[in-house]
Amino acid sequence: MGRDTIADIITSIRNADMDRKVTVRIASTNITENIVKILLREGFIENVRKHQESNKYFLVLTLRHRRNRKGAYRTILNLKRISRPGLRIYSNYQRIPRILGGMGIVILSTSRGIMTDREARLERIGGEILCYIWVLPGMKEQKWIHEGLITESLPNGMFRVRLDNENMILGYVSGKIRRSFIRILPGDRVKIEVSRYDSTKGRIIYRIRNKDSN
Repeated sequence: MGRDTIADIITSIRNADMDRKVTVRIASTNITENIVKILLREGFIENVRKHQESNKYFLVLTLRHRRNRKGAYRTILNLKRISRPGLRIYSNYQRIPRILGGMGIVILSTSRGIMTDREARLERIGGEILCYIWVLPGMKEQKWIHEGLITESLPNGMFRVRLDNENMILGYVSGKIRRSFIRILPGDRVKIEVSRYDSTKGRIIYRIRNKDSN
């Protein structure tokens, strides 16, 4: 049985994060480059550059390190390999797991390439579940609250939201809004919570009534 390239890069990143290293070097292949692009886009790593050495290419990842209020280092990045060469795990788009209510991501290999669970749901396409990635629960993460307008309703409780600053992002409902069966429709104004590390999506936390906006 050959090497599990994905497991190797997950282990390398996890060990470097635990050892407080600023950078980590991994082999550059098509699949690792696609996974790293997602890590960078989703804000799990700070930067990436390609490096050549003895006719071999490597990716050098700059990790994000954060400190809590007391200044002590805490590992926050969690990566878990799911599908393996000896046991492939597949899912259709309706059964893809949600990590921490949508705060983590699932990376899948599909017929249209490597993508996140949110992208797979939007495309309505399933695939092989490669890995889970999430931030350690209990770590206080800085977030911003924006107001915006629902422009389009998407499958699986997702929405397109135009913020007051004209940025377009994806919004999802969870928590109190989902439990209270509050209906969100195109044309509604909402408050949405956005992570500073990923400004492309956010959690809808409040539907603004007409009298609230007056």
